[in-house]
Amino acid sequence: MHRNSTRGLFALIATFVLPFCAPAFGQLEFEREPINYSTASPQDRVAQLKQQVDAGELTLNYDADHGYLAALMEYLQVPASSQTLVFSKTSLQRHRISPRTPRALYFNDDIYLGWVQQGDVVEISAVDPQLGAVFYTLDQNDKSRAVITRQTDHCLLCHASSHTQRIPGHIMRSVYTDASGLPVFSSGTYRTDDSSPLSERWGGWYVTGTHGRQRHMGNVIVDGKNGPEEIDVDSGANVTDLKDLVSTSPYISPDSDIVALMVLGHQVAVHNQIAAANFNGRTTQRDAVVMNQALERPQEFESESTQRRYASAAEKVVEALLMVDEHQLSEPIVGTTTFADDFATRGPFDSQGRSLRQFDLKRRLFRYPCSFLIYSEAFDGLPNRVREGVYQRLWEILTGQDQSEQFAHVTPADRQAILQILRETKKDLPESWISPAEAATSP
Repeated sequence: MHRNSTRGLFALIATFVLPFCAPAFGQLEFEREPINYSTASPQDRVAQLKQQVDAGELTLNYDADHGYLAALMEYLQVPASSQTLVFSKTSLQRHRISPRTPRALYFNDDIYLGWVQQGDVVEISAVDPQLGAVFYTLDQNDKSRAVITRQTDHCLLCHASSHTQRIPGHIMRSVYTDASGLPVFSSGTYRTDDSSPLSERWGGWYVTGTHGRQRHMGNVIVDGKNGPEEIDVDSGANVTDLKDLVSTSPYISPDSDIVALMVLGHQVAVHNQIAAANFNGRTTQRDAVVMNQALERPQEFESESTQRRYASAAEKVVEALLMVDEHQLSEPIVGTTTFADDFATRGPFDSQGRSLRQFDLKRRLFRYPCSFLIYSEAFDGLPNRVREGVYQRLWEILTGQDQSEQFAHVTPADRQAILQILRETKKDLPESWISPAEAATSP
């Protein structure tokens, strides 16, 4: 079960402090060396955009309907088909959010954007290879020039809490929501990731798409007559047009695609796990240096404790990449936009036309149970010892050396396919991944 035992803590993918969150007591660790989260200079794509805009090298166009949103999406290559709509009041601009005026979220592999009608800012979160989630706002009131501001302290009250392993990250939640958009905290909330049953997903969200007899919490509100657990989930099922629920004319798209929602939940969880492994790996290295100096050991010496810490960080990334405990679908999922095609056609593809972006949507989310985020800059930015550990464990699993129950969902055929796809499409694989025949011809 994913019910949150601390009823007062909740968050969606929202990139800002939420009004009901308690402080995150673990902030100090990532504000110290070697992370220095708030004082370090981000290198993510929004940071690069900010530098260009501030220097006058780039101008973002403003339009009357959505302010800077369209220009931002174009520059950052965020597809309109990724739109999902959230109607619970769980954002900085909550006073503008309701079931009649939901908040729109747009995303790609490393960027999340939040937009509300008549909003003061576009909310932005970027995945930085070394800092994890980095939060920004883009002022919607200044029409003459785009002003992008990095946000730290307030955002971290929720976005560096127990929900994100106490590091800067993202949270996708499902909540019972009343007619005004307020979450009903007394009934608890649910975390949304690969392991979440559909029946616990998307409370407080609009959802467009078909899913057969499976049910979710989207598209419905608590009416005040019955308890939240008695919401009419049937009325929110298999909705392909939101016209009877909300006017979508103010939005870039009329949809809140179910496939986009599933990918959103997957990548939020994987992003957080990669960031946690990065932080853990770097602090492990820091601690090892201090201990080696104190005990007058060689600089490269690794104690058993250090090795276990690296291995633990790597194992958690492997579990996230291979979607351990993924909820199994009982009927097909079909979205209402071009999102699935837009996403899948990006590849990369191997010589047989296979890709880790290809969907299944009948039994599970992806055709091959290995996350596309293995291609991300965040993954490549993992500390060497952690990344080496991930590759070693993947090799053991994909070659069948590891037959543990934990990875039994990855069938022999899946393992062979994933191994072949990665060999042909993933740069900088360890030499151990190259077969003898390939090694003989490798430059």
